[in-house]
Amino acid sequence: MSSLSTPSLAPKVACLRLLAAALLGLPLASQAQAPRAAAPAPAKGLPVYVSGDRITGQSDIEATIEGHAELQRGDTTIRADRMTYDVPADRARAEGNVSVLREGNLYQGTLLDLQVDAYSGFFTDVNYRLHETQAHGESSRVDFIDRDRSVVHQGTYTTCQRDEDDAHWRPDWILRADALHLDQAEDVGRAEGGVLEFKGVPILPLPGISFPLSDRRKSGLLPPTIGMDSLSGLQYTQPYYWNIAPNRDATIAPTLMARRGVALDGSFRYLEPSYSGELSASYMPNDKLRERDRWSLGIKHDDLFASPVGDLRLAVNLRRVSDDNYWRDFPLRGESYYTDTTAQRLLPGDARLSWARGDHAVSVRTLKWQTLQDVSAPITPPYDMAPQLDWQWRPQEIGGGLDMSVQTNYTHFIADRDYIHQPNTQRSFMVAQVSRPFLAPAGFITPRLQLHATHYSFDTPLTSGQRSASRTLPTFSLDSGLVFERDTRLLGRSLTQTLEPRAFYTYTPYRDQSMLPVYDTALQDFNFASIYTENSFSGNDRIADNNLLTLGVTSRLLDADTGAEAARFAIAQRLRNSDQRVAMPGALAARERVSDVLLGAGLNWTPQWGMDAFVQYNPKTRKSERSTLAARYTPSKYRTVSAAYRMNKISDLITEPNEQLDVAWQWPIGDLWGDRRSGPTREAGRWFSVGRLNYSLLEHKLVDTVVGLEYESCCWIGRVVLERLQRADQASNTRILVQLEFSGFSRLSLGSNPLDSLRQHIPNYQTLGADRPAP
Repeated sequence: MSSLSTPSLAPKVACLRLLAAALLGLPLASQAQAPRAAAPAPAKGLPVYVSGDRITGQSDIEATIEGHAELQRGDTTIRADRMTYDVPADRARAEGNVSVLREGNLYQGTLLDLQVDAYSGFFTDVNYRLHETQAHGESSRVDFIDRDRSVVHQGTYTTCQRDEDDAHWRPDWILRADALHLDQAEDVGRAEGGVLEFKGVPILPLPGISFPLSDRRKSGLLPPTIGMDSLSGLQYTQPYYWNIAPNRDATIAPTLMARRGVALDGSFRYLEPSYSGELSASYMPNDKLRERDRWSLGIKHDDLFASPVGDLRLAVNLRRVSDDNYWRDFPLRGESYYTDTTAQRLLPGDARLSWARGDHAVSVRTLKWQTLQDVSAPITPPYDMAPQLDWQWRPQEIGGGLDMSVQTNYTHFIADRDYIHQPNTQRSFMVAQVSRPFLAPAGFITPRLQLHATHYSFDTPLTSGQRSASRTLPTFSLDSGLVFERDTRLLGRSLTQTLEPRAFYTYTPYRDQSMLPVYDTALQDFNFASIYTENSFSGNDRIADNNLLTLGVTSRLLDADTGAEAARFAIAQRLRNSDQRVAMPGALAARERVSDVLLGAGLNWTPQWGMDAFVQYNPKTRKSERSTLAARYTPSKYRTVSAAYRMNKISDLITEPNEQLDVAWQWPIGDLWGDRRSGPTREAGRWFSVGRLNYSLLEHKLVDTVVGLEYESCCWIGRVVLERLQRADQASNTRILVQLEFSGFSRLSLGSNPLDSLRQHIPNYQTLGADRPAP
């Protein structure tokens, strides 16, 4: 109390303390040793300390404190102008400027009647503030049920913080309710007869809603989602979240679609010490647009369990839908926006059981695809593998500095006969390789010898009449490189510059493989990773007859203090000593003795700036066959800009040329060049522009468009996003996504969650409000 520090009142206060001790039957103590009087507590409670300007009462019965009255027990402190404490009943009655502080939660009002240890009673004309979320409000009365539960009558709730300099301040958003049930143990609030106001306008009636009092998960209705798109029309979704246990939860979400009907979505997640997974399903009876039932099913499971032979791992990934049009009608359900449309149309049913111990690894797998066909753009489905058996042996030490590995594999390939007319097969192969790396600080040289043996057993004869085929091929390669370093300075920065020439030679003799069908093989992309490999093909149905020498050089600029790569420049080219004769079915074999030149560069001079460039240059035509140039600038949080240019001409891998420009950004409006309000102390109330534009330079049109605005206030965030995504050659889906996020309370969305779209489309996007300091 301020009066205790006044010299003239100190003797009077000391006397009052001594009088309180005498009245309450406490032993006397000096002022330095006993700054407060302690009353006997109930049998199971903590001691009670009282202080004030004047204390009267009867020992072990009642104490009356007047003037700066204060009572404290454990984590509970009560202050008032006047207070009466009933010792046997452990009951405090206070009036006049009453405040109660417990575990950081503060209540202020006019009249309090409270059983202190049980923390039950009532408080009238209350202003309250909750420590965990800094939420606050007003109430005509608060009933304390126990130490964890209370009921706020005719109350308000908001997390907007008062501006003390504004006499006319009012919160941007506020929840008004007939009753607010606050459960501190469960960290859940429940409103009855409520209405949500935004900017003084009621926007949503809430006859019954629950909300978090912390960041802990809780069961209850989630905010509804109202949306509209060009496929399904107006949509309304009301999800319910079930927090089953700390490691298990479920979400059930019924949806009404104006043009289609009613759908029910559900998901269940679980996480255990040795296994985890997710189950999801959706069902729509009688889709009005397709005139049939629609459904989807997804299962993901990863399990590690013990067995008599060691630990086994089971991985399951299953996705199935009702029909071929599902990916087109519901393109955003369970799929990333960036997933290639072909990948969305190939749904796996994959199960793998694997075992590993020491140098050995064994696995058995079955994989069956569901292919969603489009009459206007059919795709060839991949082969099912039912089953696939694999064994690998990689000894850690075999002496002499040698590295060795052996892999054997058996796969039964089964085709969809409506689209593939090749015979099914049982393919077995064995790949054994041995190498001897010679390593030194200034370079390396690694000779490698590989043997690849394959056998096919077909269920129907080939055109040649064969029902089986075999192939055995050796491959020799020699990889070598040098590393030169020197210290240098550039733009006032100490750097280490490297020069790393590399030569890679590989030789594989020719074997006629034209009679062999292709089951899991494709031509590798031509890039800096594949140019230093022995085989031009991925998979095991084609092994290129190579007599190649690859020459390349890389130079790096490394920070002398941290070793971080500030810049990288690379060039590489293949020199073919003889014509390649092995090719994919229907394709021409490589005959060019000199390949295209690969040029690459990367610049990360500062953490804020970054650039990557790749060019595939044809020395004969003196033109680029493929180019990529990408740059990003991220000076601080919530500020990022990225741009990319991509060009591909027709090649063995590209059937249709494309040339696209891609730009994405997140940036505060009105602060284009500066960084005046970054960090947790920045001024609230900012507009942000967000978006991504993907433009086809060949077709002269926007392919994908995502543009929007975000607004961040002190206690709420608003988002409006327009999204148009190309789903097929002549089909697109357009949506408007709107969201209001009330800090510490809930999110209201019109359309699907725009955060999902922004996170998946904008590189380095950061969610607003993520850097706000904890209360």
